[in-house]
Amino acid sequence: MRQILDRLLKRMIQSGALGVIWPNGETTVYGPDAQRANAEVPTIRLTDDKTVRAIVLNPGLAVGEAYMAETLVPQDCSIYQALDVLLSNLKAVGMAALPTMQGRIVAGTMIRRLRQINSAVRARRNVAHHYDLSGRLYSLFLDRDRQYSCAYFPRGDETLEEAQIAKKHHIAAKLKLDRPDLTVLDIGCGWGGMALTLARDYGARVTGITLSTEQLAEARARAEAEGLSDRVKFELLDYRAVRETFDRVVSVGMFEHVGINHYGTFFKVVKQALKPDGLALIHTIGRTDGPGTTNPWIAKYIFPGGYSPALSEMMTPIERSGLVVTDIEVLRLHYAETLRHWRRRFAANRDAIAALYDERFCRMFEFYLAASELAFRHQDHVNFQIQITREQTAAPLARDYITETERQMMRLQSADRNVLA
Repeated sequence: MRQILDRLLKRMIQSGALGVIWPNGETTVYGPDAQRANAEVPTIRLTDDKTVRAIVLNPGLAVGEAYMAETLVPQDCSIYQALDVLLSNLKAVGMAALPTMQGRIVAGTMIRRLRQINSAVRARRNVAHHYDLSGRLYSLFLDRDRQYSCAYFPRGDETLEEAQIAKKHHIAAKLKLDRPDLTVLDIGCGWGGMALTLARDYGARVTGITLSTEQLAEARARAEAEGLSDRVKFELLDYRAVRETFDRVVSVGMFEHVGINHYGTFFKVVKQALKPDGLALIHTIGRTDGPGTTNPWIAKYIFPGGYSPALSEMMTPIERSGLVVTDIEVLRLHYAETLRHWRRRFAANRDAIAALYDERFCRMFEFYLAASELAFRHQDHVNFQIQITREQTAAPLARDYITETERQMMRLQSADRNVLA
């Protein structure tokens, strides 16, 4: 199997360089930078032939598993640096460089509907797998508001806290909360940060729903602590069980968990939940290269049942629901920057996280954050924000109101900080 992997890497590494220390101790360096004097070459050590075989047969799963098991060990570099070489080259040469992966992607695409049957029971189990982990874990690498979705970097040099605040106001502006006491449904409310912001800063009355018991408890505690329990309520509820109607519907970072089989139901629920003149905003990871499949390592260890859709896969069920798309924005490298911040914070707090779990968990999360960031930097992952309505007249004719609302809110918050100072 070494000969096969050797040929694949020779074909694949067309820029930069990557070193591989084989199980017998021999070293091979791949790529045009291999001969550069004093070049720092990211190098990985493969400890046994079983790992080599697994990577040849199923690289999308085996590379991550080998890093978790310490049978793929970075040498004087980080897993991020090694994956940076691999994923940037995979983007350049295409899947033809890895025929085994290409074949698995084709097969995965054909059976992905079976893998994404996210019934209410299964959806609850999938959510618990990731979101019912210790709240302490998330506090150690997220921002203070625990926003676990793509931040918004309008300048590019914002801190994580600034970018997450900007994200919330960017979304709120698109919801056009132009009068007090508008009712809002927050589908997949997380730890409550978006719902609390809409109530506190915009005077909305918000119902947040989640399938995570850990998130529910934290969100309710936060509402109580901020004195917002009369304006915000949080429920343990599947989106399919919503029966009320609202002026606005927002969903941030939840659509990735719906599953392609259920897109029609999701948008039918959104339509039924919206009042005739209502607005909805869906914020989701997506892909620009057309329909695909979820990476098998991510599906097994991080987000079972999850899938990031192509825009084309969202448009058909939206159209069939009778909803009207009134605005689409593509946030390109914003999630890469968000993940960079998370990855660095995780590294800074690694000892505390290892005390919560163990070394294998830390390596799993390191691989997840590194691979995810690089998917947004080098591959075809982006973030979509899609505004939808029931009526054409529900949204303004031009987009100017979005920027105007954001600037007004940022000025007010700046003035409040100056007063407090």
